[in-house]
Amino acid sequence: MKRNKFGSGSIVLVMLFFSLLVTLVYAESSRLKPVTPDYKLSFPMDYGSHQDFRIEWWYITGWLETEDKKPLGFQVTFFRYATDHNHDNPSRFAAKHLIIAHLALSDPAVGKLMHAERTAREGFDLAYAKHDNTDVKLDDWTLVREEDGRYLVNMQAREFGLQLSLTPTQSIMLQDMDGFSRKGPKPAQASYYYSEPHLSVTGTVFRQNKPVAVNGRAWLDHEWSTAFMDTDADGWDWVGANLDDGSALMAFQIRAKQGGKVWAYAALRDAEGNMTLFDPDQVEFTPVRTWRSPHTEAIYPVAMHIRTGEIEWQLTPLFDDQELDSRQSTGAVYWEGAVMLTRDDRPVGRGYLELTGYVSPWTL
Repeated sequence: MKRNKFGSGSIVLVMLFFSLLVTLVYAESSRLKPVTPDYKLSFPMDYGSHQDFRIEWWYITGWLETEDKKPLGFQVTFFRYATDHNHDNPSRFAAKHLIIAHLALSDPAVGKLMHAERTAREGFDLAYAKHDNTDVKLDDWTLVREEDGRYLVNMQAREFGLQLSLTPTQSIMLQDMDGFSRKGPKPAQASYYYSEPHLSVTGTVFRQNKPVAVNGRAWLDHEWSTAFMDTDADGWDWVGANLDDGSALMAFQIRAKQGGKVWAYAALRDAEGNMTLFDPDQVEFTPVRTWRSPHTEAIYPVAMHIRTGEIEWQLTPLFDDQELDSRQSTGAVYWEGAVMLTRDDRPVGRGYLELTGYVSPWTL
């Protein structure tokens, strides 16, 4: 009778090893905090990083205009991700958090999205997300909030770059229940979420190292969570828009794999700060026109009809090819595009539409 090449003692050691590994992974995961509705956002502290949560991002989108009145769209996103490893390791080389950044420019003269991405582990003053204010860095890419509330963006890629100053003109917009933002039918499926719409933007866009003066309006989101999306979720459709009358609209739906939606939400704030919230059954996203990406073959509903309560919105893209392939950083491909909003065939604002999960399901 042949003996197993592992003795019984070896089998026990292997079992103990895997048991210890599971325990360590669980301990790392349980170290992370859940999102709960009793927490009240507090500023300036909550402008900064929240390293006790799994994932966090600062996300800015906006419309710019050159001196000769040509429109441009832009996106800046910084992610912080807790790796679930090495949090008890005192070494400065321990990869406890990853910093990821996306930079994108939508220029109709180019006809496709220009984008760049970077990833680095936090540390050595080369990549960080500070906890006491918005101060995020990845090599020479930076997003910093000044004491007067202005945000400064400095990000240069090989073919293009941004150097922008973004000044708040309105108060913070706490999403959903005073910043507790539901993302699914289970209360634990939530994030902390606030926005700063109608940021006034001035600065410079660089194309082939040539500076172009710009001004415009932008929207900032800051969101953090530990929860994963519902297992039935396929991806989401999201829009944030600065309206011409000073109002701000934010709406999203999380799509179900078998069709329909897992969850939806919308908020409309008028110029005086009065907020109207919409329940999931009051929010509908209906595709009007699709575009097939020549890069990934994904089909995106780039023109969209959105209903929030009794209000109907039409979204039309600045141009179709605004797909961002971030498989080298977040592992995802998504459509992130500048869109124009109309109501009753009248222009009413500009914003950004985000479409995820059309190449493969997202699992955030």
